[in-house]
Amino acid sequence: MTANLPSPVVLENDVVRLEPLTMAHIPDLFLAGGGDEEIWRWMPAKPPQAESELAELAQGLISDDKHIPFAVVLRSSGLAVGWTTYGDVPGFAESIEIGWTWYGRTVWRTAVNTSCKVLLIDHAFDKLGYNRVMLKTDVLNLRSQNAIKRIGGVHEGTLRRQRRRPDGTWRDTVYFGILEEEWPDHRARLIR
Repeated sequence: MTANLPSPVVLENDVVRLEPLTMAHIPDLFLAGGGDEEIWRWMPAKPPQAESELAELAQGLISDDKHIPFAVVLRSSGLAVGWTTYGDVPGFAESIEIGWTWYGRTVWRTAVNTSCKVLLIDHAFDKLGYNRVMLKTDVLNLRSQNAIKRIGGVHEGTLRRQRRRPDGTWRDTVYFGILEEEWPDHRARLIR
C-alpha cells in the first residue's frame, strides 16, 4: 500500500478532538501555555509572551507544506490545550513524523497525550497507509523520551548536533520509531 499525503481532518475519541489548527484556537492555546518556560523548554521556538507571538508560530505551521498541525481540544470543556503535528520525513519511504507537540500543564500526566497519539498513529497506519511513525525529541528531554517509550516508540538513534536550540546551544536529537506491525500490540496495551 502506498502512503497518502496527510490532509487536515478531525480525529476524536472520548478524551480529545484533534482539529485543524486555526487562529481561532490561539486565545485558548495562549491561556494553556503561553509564556510558560517549562512547556516551551524543548520546543524549537522561544516561549511566546503574547498571543500575537503564538499566532505567528501557529501561522508558520499552518502555511508550511511539510506539517499538518492540529489543535488538541478537550472533549470535556471544548478548550484547546495544546497542539501537535504530522510532519514530512524526507528520505524515509512511507514514513510520517508526529511532532511539534506541546500541552498545557493542566493536562500533563493525564490521558491527553496517550489519546492524541493513539488517534494519530491509528490514522497514519489504518487510513493513510504509512509503514512507520517517527517521533523525535531533544536528548535532554527525558520526560518526552519516557512518554514516547510508553506508547511503544523504539529508540533508533541519536543525531548529534542536529540543530540549534533557541538559546543557541546545540541540540542532539533522539529518534524513535513505531512500525505498522508493532502498533497493534502497543495499541492494545495502551487501551487496556
